[in-house]
Amino acid sequence: MRLLILPVLIMLSLSSCSHHPTTTQIDKPIAHQQTQVDASLQAIIDQSWAVNLAYSPELAASLGDASAAGKLDDLSVETLVKKNQQTLKILNTLKQLDRTHLSTADVINAKILQDQLQNEVDQYRFHDHYLPITAESGFHAYISSIAKARFSSVEDYQHYLAKLNQLPRYFAQQTYWLKQGLASGITPAKITLNGFEDSISAFIVPVEASGYFTPFTHYPDYFTAAEKQALTEQGRSTVAQIVLPLYQQFYDFMTQEYIPNARISIAASTLPDGKAFYQNRVEYYTTLPMTAEEVHQLGMQEVARIKAEMEQVIKNVGFEGSFADFLTFLRTDPQFYPKTANELLKEAAFIAKKADAILPKYFSKLPRTPYGIAPVPAEIAPKYTTGRYSGSNRDDEPGYYWVNTFALNKRPLYELEALTLHEAVPGHHLQISLNKELTNLPNFRRYSYISAFGEGWGLYSEYLGLEAGFYQDPYSNFGRLTYEMWRAARLVVDTGMHAKGWSRQQAIDFMAGNTALSMHNVTTEIDRYISWPGQALSYKIGELTIKRLRAKAENSLGKDFDIRKFHDAILENGSVPMSVLEQMIDEFITRQQAIIKDMSNV
Repeated sequence: MRLLILPVLIMLSLSSCSHHPTTTQIDKPIAHQQTQVDASLQAIIDQSWAVNLAYSPELAASLGDASAAGKLDDLSVETLVKKNQQTLKILNTLKQLDRTHLSTADVINAKILQDQLQNEVDQYRFHDHYLPITAESGFHAYISSIAKARFSSVEDYQHYLAKLNQLPRYFAQQTYWLKQGLASGITPAKITLNGFEDSISAFIVPVEASGYFTPFTHYPDYFTAAEKQALTEQGRSTVAQIVLPLYQQFYDFMTQEYIPNARISIAASTLPDGKAFYQNRVEYYTTLPMTAEEVHQLGMQEVARIKAEMEQVIKNVGFEGSFADFLTFLRTDPQFYPKTANELLKEAAFIAKKADAILPKYFSKLPRTPYGIAPVPAEIAPKYTTGRYSGSNRDDEPGYYWVNTFALNKRPLYELEALTLHEAVPGHHLQISLNKELTNLPNFRRYSYISAFGEGWGLYSEYLGLEAGFYQDPYSNFGRLTYEMWRAARLVVDTGMHAKGWSRQQAIDFMAGNTALSMHNVTTEIDRYISWPGQALSYKIGELTIKRLRAKAENSLGKDFDIRKFHDAILENGSVPMSVLEQMIDEFITRQQAIIKDMSNV
């Protein structure tokens, strides 16, 4: 029950949801099917995409709609009601579509689109728009990305100024929804908002120090002196008179009204219609018809398995002491922590470059889009996760692997290999960039992100590093295991807090007692799960599915199993639900067996 407000590509996501219609068995190679979409389905796809563009000027402008430039989303009551009505109408039309004549590719298109539309309807039903903030950050921080666009013409600056002048309306609408949340008891848990005001005060600075003013501090060389002067004056005046007062007003509202009156309970199940909401999120983020109890028990099994491997590493390094003693050693010994932000970034870059070098061995197709490494923006870093991938929806810009350089004594180097493989390559950057290059897919799939698939792939990428020769240092290998344990523990603590009555401290203790994450990371993560119910379940569920499908392919193909072909098969149709992925790999196995048989008959 939150607004999805992640960077760039994820902001544009139209993810799948918990609705699971009966799927049609795949009976021919998906990657080689006709790209001509059935006319009836295409009409629905076009209508749905038109609605997305109409209500997201940022998306429309990024895809070439000049009329959308300089506009911010309209989040008024009337607009959201209208959008929900249109979405519901399209969803009902799609549900009634006769799918018996559809190609296999179109069956998949229809399922994924239906999941996306159902999720939009579900989010509106559960008042997701009441929550444009999380424990990590909020709309006030993410909207500042408008200052980081490319400015190459006077018109670009004029569009930017137009957006700045719309911020009062945008903040007023978001604040209105926050107030509706207060009135109905739909807020983040109060405990998770400790320090949230710092993410606002970071923007309350002198004009010249404001990120919003940065575009006016440098211009293309071909701008005239008069153009530069006029734009700079407009920019300084707008930031001083409009932008900065808005953040002060928002700060006052959050500290004086919102945070003091936020709900005390941490469980999603205690929200209005909370049990149905949490079950909806469990199914949405796993893309499977699992219950919270099933997820919880699976998590407990994985925790036990991984802990046995961690204890073996402790034994191998000759450490004298208990498991808890070893975790304390890792959390407190200075040898495991960077001294400067540059040291951390350089080490991440070194690992990333080593990861680049292994890709040809494991993948036949690589993306054309490169990626860079950058620190998590300072204004959101204190309560932000340890690292994240931030993609771009432009073909002339790279993606970025963000590394959190805040609180360096909480950023252990022994975790950095696993983090880098997950966020950069062969993890998120590779998967998301390849997804965008699948021009045979409709836009609603090219610009979508199904969490179980994407996060499952990221976690599988950490495991793939073991096979590729990473984690030679036992402490780094323990870091890999602690990351895997982290994701297994998520299954336990997320369901524990939201469905089984666990307290926040109980969840913190479980996570701290089973992983080598720093205590700062542990508390930050637990607060993230509290304010983002169910999302943390996607990682382990997706990874276990990919691992199981790989084992199935290896067993079925034996010595003819080709890891590059398998990975290409996983990624060749973009982000898909787990049920579809299973059908895809079954078809891949059948296709490979037929090729092997034909070759043996030659």
